[in-house]
Amino acid sequence: MTHTPRHPLDPDDLAALGEASTATITTQLFKHGLRNTFLAGLTCVTPDARRMVGEAFTLRYIPAREDIDTLEVYDDYDHPQRLAVEQAGPGQVLVVDCRGQGRAAAAGNILLTRMAVNGAAGVVTDGTLRDIEEISRLPLPVFATGAAAMTNLAQHHAVDLQVPIGCAGVAVYPGDVMVGDADGVVCVPRHLVPVIARAAREQELQEAFIVARVASGAPLRGTYPPDEATRRAYDESRGALPAAD
Repeated sequence: MTHTPRHPLDPDDLAALGEASTATITTQLFKHGLRNTFLAGLTCVTPDARRMVGEAFTLRYIPAREDIDTLEVYDDYDHPQRLAVEQAGPGQVLVVDCRGQGRAAAAGNILLTRMAVNGAAGVVTDGTLRDIEEISRLPLPVFATGAAAMTNLAQHHAVDLQVPIGCAGVAVYPGDVMVGDADGVVCVPRHLVPVIARAAREQELQEAFIVARVASGAPLRGTYPPDEATRRAYDESRGALPAAD
């Protein structure tokens, strides 16, 4: 069954998530009881691309079968993999479930170039990619487990678009928000986006204040985590309190 998001996302919330680190976001999700939201084992293969934030557009692969998955299937422009590439548009991240299998690539440079031109927000897979040297130069954020030269048909059969999937051991539903940075990728459940985004923004501001104090020689005790005096100093720095006499 296709899972269809039911409510629009606030652009300001997306901007806040785009400014927060995945470390901060996972901490905020942990506070809400979610411990399995980080897609472990993925790295960014496009180091010069912008940070990634966008709504998940999902594609599910099952194991390939030799009598079905032949090169001729790509003569069909409506092949599910091709449809996913064409339909994942601006603000969306294509998330591909490869079952953690990387002997054959999930996609290659031509398809990802098409997504970059279409304005997609990124690509995430728990599999591998081919043409990795060319992909590495794309302006599109791309996260994968590594490289593989073999075509995906040797190991993968594309079956479903826009259904709940598992990627790197994490449940991803269409419309969830994927955030990626140098640490990796985190999945934010759609209904929690407003709560997590606002808390993440506040945490980033507070931690920047704490880092500055530590860099200036402050000890951890009383600074991290902040005691009452440090919290008051932070509030004063934000203009939330009048300066102490």
